[in-house]
Amino acid sequence: MLDVCLLGTGGMMPLPYRWLTSLMLRYNGKSILIDCGEGTQVAMKEKGWSPKPIDIICFTHFHADHISGLPGMLLTMGNAERTEPLLLIGPKGLTRVVAALRVIAPELPFEIECKEIEENEQSFAFDGFTSEAFKVQHNVTCYGYSVKVARSGKFSVDKAKENEIPMKYWSKLQKGEIIEDDGKVYTPEMVLGEARKGLKVTYCTDTRPVPSIVKNAAEADLFVCEGMYGEQEKLNKAKEHKHMTFFEAATLAKEAKVKELWLTHYSPALTRAEEFIPETRKIFPNTYPGKDGKSVELMFEEGDGV
Repeated sequence: MLDVCLLGTGGMMPLPYRWLTSLMLRYNGKSILIDCGEGTQVAMKEKGWSPKPIDIICFTHFHADHISGLPGMLLTMGNAERTEPLLLIGPKGLTRVVAALRVIAPELPFEIECKEIEENEQSFAFDGFTSEAFKVQHNVTCYGYSVKVARSGKFSVDKAKENEIPMKYWSKLQKGEIIEDDGKVYTPEMVLGEARKGLKVTYCTDTRPVPSIVKNAAEADLFVCEGMYGEQEKLNKAKEHKHMTFFEAATLAKEAKVKELWLTHYSPALTRAEEFIPETRKIFPNTYPGKDGKSVELMFEEGDGV
């Protein structure tokens, strides 16, 4: 199960009824946060989720509405007596930007590691899932992210017997362990069938529609995408400021064949996003207006066995 929460849905500035866009995911005891603008920890508090167990924070880019909440978040983690290291991922320049922000959060009881994205597409592997960054098109260097949870194949008795695996190792191999015994090495692949469909969430904001989004969001279970403007007549403004309209986001969702689209990163002037949803659904029917605190528990597909 993958827990997903859209903590905030605003762009540019927080509003009394709308925090800045940020996404938090929890899987197998691990927590990942994407973007951390002003007020993100308040949005997290309202949801009832804690910042203390966050293992990874990914940044799309270095505009203030996506990173200025970091110092407060770090201090809150420290005040909660966190000691585990924290990993930060973001575009080139991340180390310098974080150092500048930490002028007001200099002493922390945990280590911070910064990993800067070096390529147009780059994958970061963790325990049970990956975070895949892909470059998009904004007026500064900006990335989207796909968080993927892999799912191994079913245990195959026939395969285990064919490979002459001692029965006492079956359970450990099924759990992903590698066994060495009497000069022989037994791996999980020797007892498992073809990998099954996992889970995938793609997050993309502050960009024009570009092919890399369709490629990396392909068949996502959930696509969280910016819709800065609901009005079609604001297309030229979207192009000028390197943002998207609802209709452009829906077109990407359709092309990528995702299961569900949540719109986010609304302009402060956009007060009633739901008014534009009926027209947007003519392009992609499974479109929903993102709301602060909107969450879902994504489950592996049934019928695949244990």
